[in-house]
Amino acid sequence: MHARATFTQVQPDKLDEAIRIYHDSIVPAAKQQRGFKNLLLLTDRTSGKCITISTWETEADLKANEDSGYYKQQLDKLAPYLSGSATRDIYEVSEAVMAMQ
Repeated sequence: MHARATFTQVQPDKLDEAIRIYHDSIVPAAKQQRGFKNLLLLTDRTSGKCITISTWETEADLKANEDSGYYKQQLDKLAPYLSGSATRDIYEVSEAVMAMQ
């Protein structure tokens, strides 16, 4: 399994709207992607710093997701709320533990 961590800076007064777009548009789109496993959004309401972590079945699935233009399309949805450029890193997931909800 592989993960992409995307780091963004959202205007703090626009954070709730960005979260709504994330929930209503980005999450459903992610669920349609081949190899998609999980998505996690971490936010700091004071600073507007956000980290999105998505996990993918294989590195090839993750790369195909980026090559298809999907990743950029999702970032473009948030562009009006960002106060800087997004950066991202890709990792191999060495271990994942999730509690049942």
